[in-house]
Amino acid sequence: MISVRQLGYYVAIVEAGSFSEAAERLHIAQSALSRQIKLLEEEVGVALLARTTRQVEMTAAGRAFHGDAVRMLAGLGEMASRARQAERGVQGSVALLHSSSVPLGRALLAPLRRHLSRRSGVSLSISTASSEQQAQDIQDGRADLGLARAPVLRQLPDVLTEVLYEEALVLAVPPGHPLATRREVPLHALRGERFVSLPHPHRGGLSYRVVELCRQAGFFPEAAQAVSRKATLLRLVELGFGVALVPADMAADARADVRLVALAECDARTQVLLHVHRSPTPQARQVADALRAACAEPREE
Repeated sequence: MISVRQLGYYVAIVEAGSFSEAAERLHIAQSALSRQIKLLEEEVGVALLARTTRQVEMTAAGRAFHGDAVRMLAGLGEMASRARQAERGVQGSVALLHSSSVPLGRALLAPLRRHLSRRSGVSLSISTASSEQQAQDIQDGRADLGLARAPVLRQLPDVLTEVLYEEALVLAVPPGHPLATRREVPLHALRGERFVSLPHPHRGGLSYRVVELCRQAGFFPEAAQAVSRKATLLRLVELGFGVALVPADMAADARADVRLVALAECDARTQVLLHVHRSPTPQARQVADALRAACAEPREE
């Protein structure tokens, strides 16, 4: 009997173009992967892949089988997603994800606390995840809501994304830095500075926005000797590794001893996005509405 695992293995090999690459992505031994595909072909009764020394290609039968396998796996994923959503709806739980660059400070936690105090049967689970991972988890039914930094580079069919609020970016520099005493600085003055955060090649978010602004100012940010994906970013600035452009909210919650300087450009701002499933549970919809209401109020900067 054909197993779901074998279907997944077959699709992974086709996408990777080789057994070795697919085995690495799947974190299994290449010999085990080859054995499963051989069993799959024996069950189907035809050769699905034409093997060469460097790569694999689908046979005519393999191409027809691949299309059906992809559709079947997608259908199974949708079934699991709906089941997980239904379970959370019955239990009255909401899974909220947030980027590490969107700190859950008083402005966001206070309205959530008020909302939950009026609904004793609802619980909230909070975790961190990258902007793109949030959308994928919501698409797959593992989460309900996400708070992310724009831009998000990949849109998913079952995930709606809206701007929740926007805020100014500020320059974080170590004590004693020549720019530390300035009231504000233009972005072009940061040419040649070492930045402790650079963008991930396949993710959007805060660092991607920073690069956009630097490019508008005529340069690409240079990497410091030590860089961070946010968690220790301000600590690296404090210790003199380099500088960073950070949201005002993130800077306000920082414990590191850094100097914050305003940017001269009025468009040096960043947006916080709300991810929500196209068909949310009632509990998730209510939490999303509480966040929208809180963020509709004027924000202090």
